[in-house]
Amino acid sequence: MNTILFYTLVSQAGILLLSQGMLLAGHYTHNPRLEFHGRTIASFHALVICATYGTIASAVLNVVGYAGLGQWTTARSFKWTMLLFTRFWFKIDDPNDYLSNTRPAVFVGNHQTELDVLFLGHMFPMYCSVTAKKSLKYTPFLGWFMALSKTVFIERTSRAQSFAAFDAAANEMATTRQSVYIFPEGTRSYYDHPDLLPFKKGAFHMAVQAQVPIVPVVVANYSNLLNVKKKIFRAGTVPVKVLKPVETKGKTKEDVPALLEEVRGKMLEALKGLTEHARDQGVALKAEETASAKSNGMARSTGADAGGR
Repeated sequence: MNTILFYTLVSQAGILLLSQGMLLAGHYTHNPRLEFHGRTIASFHALVICATYGTIASAVLNVVGYAGLGQWTTARSFKWTMLLFTRFWFKIDDPNDYLSNTRPAVFVGNHQTELDVLFLGHMFPMYCSVTAKKSLKYTPFLGWFMALSKTVFIERTSRAQSFAAFDAAANEMATTRQSVYIFPEGTRSYYDHPDLLPFKKGAFHMAVQAQVPIVPVVVANYSNLLNVKKKIFRAGTVPVKVLKPVETKGKTKEDVPALLEEVRGKMLEALKGLTEHARDQGVALKAEETASAKSNGMARSTGADAGGR
């Protein structure tokens, strides 16, 4: 047992030294690809460490009757571990403390890249769970942690099973006041400009069925800090804004389409405003630098945002 522990610690230390060495080398040689790979390795390393911690913490919390806190405590551990390993940060603007004061609720946010997992580490409130595709349930460490911490698993290939999972989550919200976080776009957009994919209805059906508010959380576009295609992964701080909750009391399933459009419209408006601020800070690409601007011949124009289609 001691031998296993020793080699585990040595291997973890080796991975950490490798990733940090790549980051330093990339910084001093001005090699963005080296920095990209260094931060990517560091991120996966942090994810494994925190998923392992989350599995143990969630098991203990289940035993003592606080299973609903499993994802919150794991999220916070990932937040601080990633700051140490990658110097990447999300700055939450929530002056009315909607994250803490709105419970239960359905939290929804825009989905840009794999780094949105870290965003959850920053904003995740107590007694909240995520939704995830069912296949993740069988992933070592991460899946074990999710299964122990009240994750709502969705079978994407079956509409009936998806709705059954949402129905169960709505009942859980009513009985235990456990909130749920959902990316209504359903997949990562990888946009280099402020825009949203079409929203799926699941989050809104759940909120209406449970008669709980929807809390939109908007992350500025951060395409100048992380661009997987261009192999760019820089340190930086991304602005995030928590919007006013949208009430669902008295609404029925017939109101879902209008509710979806209302929330999406508010989020898109906030996303454009946040991204303008992010561009000034070097977090997001300038309008004329985006792929959509270049393809439309806008690189030499006034620089008006091409993302508001």
